[in-house]
Amino acid sequence: MLAPGPPGQARIADVQGDRAMPELRQNVATREWVIIATERAQRPDQFVDARRALAESRPRFVADCPFCPGNEALVGKPSLEISEAGRWQVRVVANKFPALVESGEPVRHFKGVERSMDGFGVHEVLIESPLHNATTALQSEQEVGRTLRAFCERGRKLSHDERLLLTIFFKNHGAGAGTSLEHPHSQMVSLPVVPHHVRQRLQDAAAYYDEHGSCVFCDMWHQELAKGARVIVEGKHSLAFVPYAAFSPFHTWVVPKRHMAVFGHARDEELDDVAAVLRGVLRRMYFGLHDPDFNFVVRTAPNQEDRSRSFHWYISIVPRVTRTAGFEVGSGMFINTALPEDSAKFLREVKTP
Repeated sequence: MLAPGPPGQARIADVQGDRAMPELRQNVATREWVIIATERAQRPDQFVDARRALAESRPRFVADCPFCPGNEALVGKPSLEISEAGRWQVRVVANKFPALVESGEPVRHFKGVERSMDGFGVHEVLIESPLHNATTALQSEQEVGRTLRAFCERGRKLSHDERLLLTIFFKNHGAGAGTSLEHPHSQMVSLPVVPHHVRQRLQDAAAYYDEHGSCVFCDMWHQELAKGARVIVEGKHSLAFVPYAAFSPFHTWVVPKRHMAVFGHARDEELDDVAAVLRGVLRRMYFGLHDPDFNFVVRTAPNQEDRSRSFHWYISIVPRVTRTAGFEVGSGMFINTALPEDSAKFLREVKTP
């Protein structure tokens, strides 16, 4: 027995209980399938963990924290520093325990099935504030804008090195998201290779463009805005929404409205708007979900793809309110136990101070 629904949507009712069965949804940009587990679906407020300590409960200064003011010598000379009234507000420094190092050359070695390169690259840390207890959700739009501008400026500088093909900009917030230091910071890693999954996303976007003659990300944000059910925050130059095939609860995209393949091409006014929208989303998560652990990643095209008509940079935010298990590892698919429409509605309606 078929349940009412849009044409082509595989939503089938359980004959015995007339209950909606799980639904498979596909993200048209990434071509990844997600199981929306309607039978296991939880209310959005069931993902709140009130036991978590809020970021603002931490002290403003910690004497032995290497990122707090007065300890600048512990992290070395910055590659970028933004100051105001004689005090630094944002600093970019080399990672003390880098995944890649700037010595050596990206020379490939082949020996049968063994392929390798020297571990060449750049791994830096962006210290987002002199305050130990600051967090993006509680910062001003100007402060969040400084972080994005520093990311952008540093990324542009690194792109001038032809050996570096792609820079990954990301933030880990909370132990469950992989952070080891409390002080608010983000990271960037510049690579001499383009990872396979990034190549795959570029190819999928190009295939969509060849078929439809338009950018899939532009089409997505236009259609999400028109529908409205999954939109969280709209700005003048950007839009935040929970994707139709979100792979986890509250998974959110922040997409600039102007088509740009590379993050470094964003204008200052666009970065300021993205900062305001990003802050708006994270504030809703902070107050609505009690400061959850999360990751966000700036998904951008490689430097040499800067004129791509098919790819479009955006920010992906993933609150760590669930865990992956054997099915996800074995299949590469995710099971989302929260309806994307419900996640967006919950965040949209959160009252922030």
